[in-house]
Amino acid sequence: MIILSIYRASYIQRSKSIFINRLSFSFIVCYFLSACTINAPDGILPVDNFQPNRYMGKWYEIARLYHPFEQGLSNVSAQYKLLPNGNIEVMNKGYNTDTKQWQNITGLAKFINKSTIGSLKVSFFWPFYGGYHVVNLDKENYSWAIVIGPTKKYLWILARDKTLPAELLNQLINKISKLGIDTNKLIWVSQDHPNKGQ
Repeated sequence: MIILSIYRASYIQRSKSIFINRLSFSFIVCYFLSACTINAPDGILPVDNFQPNRYMGKWYEIARLYHPFEQGLSNVSAQYKLLPNGNIEVMNKGYNTDTKQWQNITGLAKFINKSTIGSLKVSFFWPFYGGYHVVNLDKENYSWAIVIGPTKKYLWILARDKTLPAELLNQLINKISKLGIDTNKLIWVSQDHPNKGQ
């Protein structure tokens, strides 16, 4: 009876693992099918006179729209490095509030057209690429940016500092609203982790 119970428990555990793995795989496939588009969404224009060198370095995620692959992450940042061939190395990092662990992933970005247009395709899982479009930017100081992904369901507010003044945030929210995006759905990202090395 004990052996049978152990067998049943083992069978149930294996079944759960298979289900979870299939679910994870299905999610990945669905994500790639929806995010393989590299062009900007209809009606969205990337910035021109883009200067890649000035965009390089570290950016903090101030706000984002919900998407599962960043669920539960706080203190998110992105590090961009211009490579000799003109492509860009992308390293995203965030703190998982459930596991209490830092997570990071490295990818590659390539300009879709000219490097003076803020429109790129980014891959974290070759050969799949998704669109990354800088649609608003502080062109004077490169201190903040609004980025939209392959659809309007993907949006980020990025900044060189962990916080932005309230007046500036209101201006950015207004810009996002004019793009036809519901700003009430923005998730404001905590940047309060004590680890100074993040």
